[in-house]
Amino acid sequence: MEDRPDAQPERVGLRVRAFSAADSARWDAFVDSSPEATFFHRAGWRRVIEEGLRHPCRYLLAERDGEIEGILPLAEVRSRLFGHALVSAPCCVYGGVAAANEEARRELTREAVRLAEQLRVDALEMRNRRPIRPDWPTKALYVTFRKAIGERDEDNLKAIPRKQRAMVRKGIDAGLSSRLVDDPDLFFAIYSESVRNLGTPVFSRRFFRVLFDEFRADSEISVIAGPGADIAAVMSFYFREEVLPYYGGSRREARALKGNDFMYWDLMCRAAARGARIFDYGRSKVGTGSYDFKKNWGFTPEPLYYEYHLVKASEMPEVNPKNPKYRYFIEAWKRLPLPIANAVGPLLARNLG
Repeated sequence: MEDRPDAQPERVGLRVRAFSAADSARWDAFVDSSPEATFFHRAGWRRVIEEGLRHPCRYLLAERDGEIEGILPLAEVRSRLFGHALVSAPCCVYGGVAAANEEARRELTREAVRLAEQLRVDALEMRNRRPIRPDWPTKALYVTFRKAIGERDEDNLKAIPRKQRAMVRKGIDAGLSSRLVDDPDLFFAIYSESVRNLGTPVFSRRFFRVLFDEFRADSEISVIAGPGADIAAVMSFYFREEVLPYYGGSRREARALKGNDFMYWDLMCRAAARGARIFDYGRSKVGTGSYDFKKNWGFTPEPLYYEYHLVKASEMPEVNPKNPKYRYFIEAWKRLPLPIANAVGPLLARNLG
């Protein structure tokens, strides 16, 4: 029988396979078009995780007729101290499957479960912004803070609650200033001191170099100067119409000068002028200082749904600073000399993200 001229080609079935470097452009094109995808779904994170954290990535994609219908960034994290997990994705706030349809979501999840069981990890962790698998254990530990911003600085300032707005004005009145730099090492000098003071191990200097280099076109580093010295810095990323101040820190001198308040206000103004309409303040643990700080800016906490498929583990892993067993470690870490903290911290931090 002859084919009819108007006959449609038969669609082949959906296929899930491993990502390859040749898929990068198609992968990112899907990310750009998918409402579910986030900055952390971009293909460049594969390089950041592998080169910056030394974790093997196992990215998956679902395609049909040569078109991608879903993606899942995964990385394997193995640590003698903190266990063995397959995570979507380490050091990223958001992750999980981004899919054009439920079939792609289902098949990608199924393949991730199969891979987790093949690797004999403790657990598969999916960092979702909405509940996907209510039958899986879920950790109600983290929230995210996102808020619309407008074009006019005066409107954005008025939207900040009065007490916090006063902190911003104090920073302005203190004569603080900002400058953009193209130097991750300058950022690292401030950020590493900040996280040491909080009792948290820092990622390696190499990690921030790779991260900034990979997303250079959509990133910026802002340094805040006080009287005679730099007091704060933030590394931010732009994605669609969003700005994400992802890694930020300050020295102790910044507290009295309201350096953090000024830093984020300065970024909001610059981002609004650049066309950003969503300010993503990022993840915080409920009941922490950063949680209160962001809420005081008038941001409403939105729950994150970190869902787990348990393989070897009998319960969800609790690798976070709120775990009581880490309390003494945190207090001891705050007292470490900075060079020692910066030398030892990356060995731990790479498995904590």
